[in-house]
Amino acid sequence: MFPMMPKNPVRLWAQFARMAIEAQTVIGLRTAGMIGMMSQSPGEPFRMVAEKQAAATESLFAIAQSAGRGHSAERMMAAALRPYGKRTRANSRRLSKIR
Repeated sequence: MFPMMPKNPVRLWAQFARMAIEAQTVIGLRTAGMIGMMSQSPGEPFRMVAEKQAAATESLFAIAQSAGRGHSAERMMAAALRPYGKRTRANSRRLSKIR
């Protein structure tokens, strides 16, 4: 028997792909800041670590909430990705501003 396919896998893949592209942008910009190619706030390395912890906590909470409501696996995965996507999008915008 085949596993159930999500109703709309394209939406989940698009969410994941967008987040992955933004994450690569953030990694590149932060690396450039660390090696002195562009200005970077002194608290950026701490912020990198702290926001990952907060996103992981929010992600686990979102999965638990979604599962508790009886949502499909696709919706649970989308809920889990949302906190990470929110941060990568915000970081990409913030770090790519011309200073």
